[in-house]
Amino acid sequence: MRRKIRGASALTSFLLMVVGAAWQLNAQDAKTPYPSMAPLDQYLMEHNAETALAKSAAPESVSRDAGVMVLGRHGYENVVKGKNGFVCMVERSWTAGSDDPDFWNPKLRGAICFNPAAARTYLPITIKKTELVLAGRSKAQMFEGIKVAFDKKELPALESGAMCYMMSKQAYLNDRAGHWHPHLMFFVPRTEAATWGADLPGSPILSSDDAPDHLTVFMIPVGMWSDGTAAPMYHQ
Repeated sequence: MRRKIRGASALTSFLLMVVGAAWQLNAQDAKTPYPSMAPLDQYLMEHNAETALAKSAAPESVSRDAGVMVLGRHGYENVVKGKNGFVCMVERSWTAGSDDPDFWNPKLRGAICFNPAAARTYLPITIKKTELVLAGRSKAQMFEGIKVAFDKKELPALESGAMCYMMSKQAYLNDRAGHWHPHLMFFVPRTEAATWGADLPGSPILSSDDAPDHLTVFMIPVGMWSDGTAAPMYHQ
């Protein structure tokens, strides 16, 4: 199976790696179960529940002083003011790549906690995508809006050291992988996987080239969930 997936988002692209060769061969012929955006209420959560899920993305030692954003009807809202520069949130399906069958999946709940560098320079992409979607833009219009925002330098350049935690046992990343594995993600300007030794036999590092967001994501599965309990081992 080819392990490097080009053009997908940080949240879901690497999950395609676990699907299987047969699915990849037939993906273009498969009818997506989510052809368009569902009613907004299906994507929303009760704020306290969303706050708890967002904070579960990282170990308590990190998330207890993190800021929290939750999804409202007009975009993400700050509900907890952080003290350590980290920001935790729950991403929805439209952070996926344009050809991802889960792009409009209302069940997707990607609990994620950004470090300060990622909160300053990666998080604005998610916020912008969400604003465009909630304003009624189509998938194609949303991606065009992101392109224009980058061209006009309305989105910041990626800052060195940007990374995040995705270690929640309660998260739901897509219909194919479910919770998948707890992992860390590192965001860098677009580069080759070989610069990190990613996607090689025996390497614990996976990569995803995310052209629309102008970055490469390196992902490292870890052996425990954010609550400290053991997680299933990741195998290539």
